[in-house]
Amino acid sequence: MSSDESPNAASSERRDAVREKAQQVQARQSRDRLILRSTLAVAIVAVVAVIAVVVTWTVSSSASKPTMSPANGVDYGFMITGVTGAGVTSEQTGANGSILGGEAATPSPEGDVAAEATEPTPTATATATEVPAVDIRVYVDYLSTGSRDFQIANVQQLSKWVAEDAATLTYYPVAMLTAKSNGTKYSLRAANAAACVAQHSPDYFFAFNNALLVEQPDVDSDGLTDSELAALAIGVGLDGPKVVRSCIEEQSYASWAKTATERALKELPGTDGVALTSTPMVLVNGTQYVGALDDPKEFAQFVLTVSSDSYYKATPTPTATPTP
Repeated sequence: MSSDESPNAASSERRDAVREKAQQVQARQSRDRLILRSTLAVAIVAVVAVIAVVVTWTVSSSASKPTMSPANGVDYGFMITGVTGAGVTSEQTGANGSILGGEAATPSPEGDVAAEATEPTPTATATATEVPAVDIRVYVDYLSTGSRDFQIANVQQLSKWVAEDAATLTYYPVAMLTAKSNGTKYSLRAANAAACVAQHSPDYFFAFNNALLVEQPDVDSDGLTDSELAALAIGVGLDGPKVVRSCIEEQSYASWAKTATERALKELPGTDGVALTSTPMVLVNGTQYVGALDDPKEFAQFVLTVSSDSYYKATPTPTATPTP
């Protein structure tokens, strides 16, 4: 009786041991799965938290950072204060100092000297009015071929007029062709670079403006990188190259350039509802130039005509006192 029960008892104990071990293994596996799920959940929560912090920081930083505007700008434009570094040489001017291919913009109105001797000679009692400087405004996109043509054709006479105080010259960088550079937004970045130079080295803005147009990349190309734009700016010999490079590469005035473009497309300052439709748009005393962009003589004659009209409108009519 006892001999029959011993094998059964041993077999039962082995089954119980196996069952207990299986339960232990199962429990351990359950704990491992629970720990794994918990670890994954904690990791996911941590990643989401980090992403949330980064996004929040980025958004808050963008929202708290004000749009920078160059202090030297006037109505989103930059008046030329000097032509240093523009490359204007004496060989490019005529023997009498006039610009080759152009006319002087300052009119010299003279009275009729063919009065007959029998007639009394009028003596003007009004004080002569000096010819005011003509106001020239140029809206320029640095990827616009028309802007390049106008600048290359007229850079010499524009330089002379500014140097002689015969004209005030203001450039308005805009970015109408931002989508024409394979996604690099060259037009916008070039306008930003121009604003950086105007802000930190205004006497060299005209030279850099000229360099941007002379070295203009092709439409639908990548254009110059920000580093190459900075190198081009430094190449004109400007002051403070480090701060200018930092401004250009950080695109400090990109938002400003975008705002300037949007504003110009709605209405140009100082006009009666005139909006920017293409570049370049050149205004002389508020009158738009519609002549050939690459003909300096035609532009000079237009400036002379507008300036003369302004002169005669501003000059009071003299009252003549006949003398025998």
